[in-house]
Amino acid sequence: MFRYVLVFACLAGCVAEDAPATSSTDQAASLAFTREHVAGDVYHYSLVLPLGSGPNAAVRVHRVVREVAPFVPRPTANAALLMHGDFATFVTNFAPTLGDPASPASGLAPFLASRGVDVWGVDRRWTLPAADGDVSDFAAMGVAQELDDVGAVLALARTMRLAGGSGGDKLALIGFSHGAQLAYAYASIEATRPAALRHVDALVPLDYYGELGPDQADMKQTACENSAAGYEWVAEGFIDSPNDFQIVAGQLAASAPDDPSPLIDGMTNREVMLLLVGQTYVFAPLAPLYHLLAPALDGGAPTGLTETTETAANAWLAGSPPHESFVEAVDFDALICGKTPPVDAPLSRIRVPLFYIGAAGGVGDLGLYSTTRVASTDVRTLVLRKFGPERRAEDFGHADLLYSAAARSLAWEPLAAWLAAH
Repeated sequence: MFRYVLVFACLAGCVAEDAPATSSTDQAASLAFTREHVAGDVYHYSLVLPLGSGPNAAVRVHRVVREVAPFVPRPTANAALLMHGDFATFVTNFAPTLGDPASPASGLAPFLASRGVDVWGVDRRWTLPAADGDVSDFAAMGVAQELDDVGAVLALARTMRLAGGSGGDKLALIGFSHGAQLAYAYASIEATRPAALRHVDALVPLDYYGELGPDQADMKQTACENSAAGYEWVAEGFIDSPNDFQIVAGQLAASAPDDPSPLIDGMTNREVMLLLVGQTYVFAPLAPLYHLLAPALDGGAPTGLTETTETAANAWLAGSPPHESFVEAVDFDALICGKTPPVDAPLSRIRVPLFYIGAAGGVGDLGLYSTTRVASTDVRTLVLRKFGPERRAEDFGHADLLYSAAARSLAWEPLAAWLAAH
């Protein structure tokens, strides 16, 4: 780790001009550093950090921070590590204007950076391979490995901040969607370590749960059944979950919205995209009437989006990494099931301050139970909602927390203030 810190420090201090905005996604054995301008004095750095042997034994580390000079981050008192959700990367979830395709959504990471937060991020290993890349090591990409990777990135971030004059204080851990479930698990695992070996001093789950309440027995049983079947699939060699559907849905909704869809018969490309993001429970019933983005409904069918632009929705889907670890998904179900979890990570061990932010049409209120299961004495909750429960199908969606213009004042400002106080 120390030699990687030295290389990162040299790259951040010795390069005179901006590096290209894109970097190789299949180099697990070498560092790949980039720097690009975001807005004002905010810049985005990324680094491919090797973490072992294998075709994808690396993570991509991100940093979005204000600069005092080229390659010289402004010292800050507060820092956070952001963890992305499914079919996403740090950039597509938290800095979408930098994505490919670029999105008009401004992004949580640049917002927090402009408010004086040193923002770090990590792309999990399965985001690295290209569409035709080698996925032979995906069988090991479960939660246990990911927790080790998160710890390595947190250690790197603290070391870099210490070297840059910001001190070596701990970071807040912010996770969106399954990134929130991973954040819960990491905070629990870290709580078993001596205080000097802990890296996290606050936890922010964004619209997901770490545990289901007793009133959600059916959902918990579904998670148990899914994990049992999933591990059987893994044993038979199924380890890759391609994101082709999301990518094609986003690309075609942008390029040929009114053409017949090759994905679902009888629907146009735009209609498929709206169904996927506006009535997501058809594909993934993670909560009652769960949807990624708030839809406009006409006769029960989504006809548009009310909080996030369709351009931003299309860019998010089209920018999905080609692959995803199936083992990770099965492990997440096993954690919710609780019978044979992949790691021992009870919420009851968590004592750091916690701020849960949910979306009424996403996981929303289902995420509140987890906040009662931690041992933290400093717990705050905020669920964004426009309507009563009778209009849950139209309320703020899961990812409206990241892409909606309203999120800035309703969620991001309270989060920035909370981080400043913690």
